Amino acid sequence: MNKFLTVIVLFSLLTGCKRSSAQASGLNSVRKNGNFRVVGYLTVHSIENGAGASFDFSRINYLNIAFINPDAKANFTVTPALASVITAAHAKNTKVLVSIGGGSAPEYYTSLLSDPLRNILINNLVKLVADNNLDGVDVDLEGQRIDNNYEAFVTGLSVALKSKNKLLTSAFATAYKSQYTDKALAVYDFINIMSYDKTGPWRPANPGQHAPYDMAVSDLEYWTNTRGIAKEKLCLGVPFYGYGFGAGAPADMNFSNIAAQYPGSENTDEVTVTGGGIIYYNGIPTIKNKTTLALQNAGGVMIWQLMGDDFGSKSLLNVINKTINSAK
Repeated sequence: MNKFLTVIVLFSLLTGCKRSSAQASGLNSVRKNGNFRVVGYLTVHSIENGAGASFDFSRINYLNIAFINPDAKANFTVTPALASVITAAHAKNTKVLVSIGGGSAPEYYTSLLSDPLRNILINNLVKLVADNNLDGVDVDLEGQRIDNNYEAFVTGLSVALKSKNKLLTSAFATAYKSQYTDKALAVYDFINIMSYDKTGPWRPANPGQHAPYDMAVSDLEYWTNTRGIAKEKLCLGVPFYGYGFGAGAPADMNFSNIAAQYPGSENTDEVTVTGGGIIYYNGIPTIKNKTTLALQNAGGVMIWQLMGDDFGSKSLLNVINKTINSAK
């Protein structure tokens, strides 16, 4: 994920989710018998604060835990709270993957991906998956961490995981498209396209929508038409957060807080705040349209991140599920 976003998630509002009656009854569950995926990221910070304890995992197919990164010697440590989340997700037939990297991943990844630490990292990742009853690994390495050793790392990790019947997926930003080799792309079971963060608080001179619909269209066109990846292997990423620009606007804000503080904002993609600043995000109509686009041109949708959602009548995840289920 974007470096700025990964940092701000640590102090964004990540309050425990309250299940509405519709969620509790399963009316908005995603159907598990289809091939269309709903992938959601849940941060370790959220898990440690108990936010995932009451989440209805029947609403997603895949849960990515973000992020569990190794130390400089490739050793992993996990929070004790992770076990209950994995158990709860598996009870709803939702697969759970550990996601490594992130926009602010440790700089020493460049050393971990090279000899001789690469094989140690791969072995420790496979052990991490086995020891915690996980279903695979999601690789979200960005920027300079997609280096000359990236291909060797993911191909080696793929062999090791496949021998254990485990999954290997990745989160990609089209901004780094030239750094991914075709051989590296080929090893992934599916790919999550981070179709957001076109702009943000790190670009104050470029205010505007950070995840416009036309960005989703162009991202899918590139990975399918230019890079030749089957659409079934692609998941279109959608944001459950917004960025603010101008006087009085917060740098970032979860969708749940936007919808709660600004009545009617759930039906638009921007809201003007006191002081004249504007918050840009994806509201219900755009999330519905992007899900429809993904149904036509991809194999799923991906969400960053689940705790940004409204957990009542304005839930974006419910919009995604209803759009999927109505299309079948």
